[in-house]
Amino acid sequence: MELDLEHIIEVVTTTARSVGVEIASPYFYLQFGLMVAIAGIAVATQFLLRKRVDVTALGSGLPAPLRHFVQVMVRGTAAAVFTLLVIVARVVMYHTTWHSRSYLLMVAAKLGLAWLVIRLVTSVLRNAFLGRVVSVSAWIVAALSIIGQLEAARDLLSQPSIQFGDVQLTPLLLINAGALLITALWLTNIVSDFIESRITRASDLTPSIQVLLVKMIRMGLMIVTIGFVLRAVGIDLTAFAVFSGAVGVGLGFGLQKIVANFISGIILLVDKSVKPGDIVTIGDNTGRISTMKTRYISVASGDGREILVPNEDLVTQKVINWTFTNKNILVKIPFATNYKADPRHVCKLAIDTAARHPRLRKGMRPNCVLTEFAETGMKFSLTLWLSDPDGMDGVKSDVMLALWDNFKREGIKVPYPVREIRLRSGQLPEEMVEPAP
Repeated sequence: MELDLEHIIEVVTTTARSVGVEIASPYFYLQFGLMVAIAGIAVATQFLLRKRVDVTALGSGLPAPLRHFVQVMVRGTAAAVFTLLVIVARVVMYHTTWHSRSYLLMVAAKLGLAWLVIRLVTSVLRNAFLGRVVSVSAWIVAALSIIGQLEAARDLLSQPSIQFGDVQLTPLLLINAGALLITALWLTNIVSDFIESRITRASDLTPSIQVLLVKMIRMGLMIVTIGFVLRAVGIDLTAFAVFSGAVGVGLGFGLQKIVANFISGIILLVDKSVKPGDIVTIGDNTGRISTMKTRYISVASGDGREILVPNEDLVTQKVINWTFTNKNILVKIPFATNYKADPRHVCKLAIDTAARHPRLRKGMRPNCVLTEFAETGMKFSLTLWLSDPDGMDGVKSDVMLALWDNFKREGIKVPYPVREIRLRSGQLPEEMVEPAP
């Protein structure tokens, strides 16, 4: 690491001298007092405005860009009022005294105006944390430029360096690379979202192909973006050849599961064994596939739960896909009656009951067969086809309730086990005799 201490000391000394000269003037305290008073007025104005104005409903009748501008300005009322009043104070002092005696007000006005512009530009970022980071970083650069210290700060950040192969890493290089990378990734995300919206509206593409194309495009754009940023800041990609090889070996051993899930996700998208919208059963869990990610799929179980299943499990384990070739599904409803009932009449009654359900698939009549003469009664199996497996448990419940009502009307009994207790000695055991009160 190379560090020019003499240059740093010279910069610090020069800055301290200029600040000391400025502080020695009585007009410095006048300007500072005006700025403190103006800041108090600005904060009070924003507090009162926030209490009386609903920011989210503000400008509801305006066009979207203008409404966004109004809402951002209202949220930054303190900065706007501060900047406006400082400009007024600067103009008054500029025309009533020497120009240099209102220099601090001029700097404060420029800083406030720069903050308003930066907040307006960064308000389009969806991530609030990223927006704050970009705003503060851009404002620091603007502040250094306003006070004339940007070149000195740039020289200061260019002094310490680390030699990494043919690349000389400095704080300034890393800051430039980070800022450029954030901007490039943000633009890449916008382009990816636009392409994804166009792909998802393409009716001639299956859901799995849509997901595969979106993932490949996002990954390709990200790789191109990172390579472009590294080249733009002057970093030769061949300098990372050995480093990337070592990282690849480390990833291969330490992130085997992640890599396996990633490859499994690509396989699932290519072979179309599962796709968004399919109803699947994995282990004891059944639900509809809502999303397919790089590492996992999300299965909505219908009771508010989202089951995240690793892609590797779908490749290596047994998966029941209820809608793999079509959405038709056969529902089986077992039931039983006693031996006093006519089995032919029971089958006809069950078929007629199931045929009246609105979810029944058209053209597929229900069927009922006698399956067993059991110890307690006759067992039957009622089958019916549905055009969609979604809600099949509800259909099964509806048919069983209707069948129960018809059985009661026809006098058909449902068997139940009967238990008999025989006493050989004619006397109950002591533990079964209820004590006298």
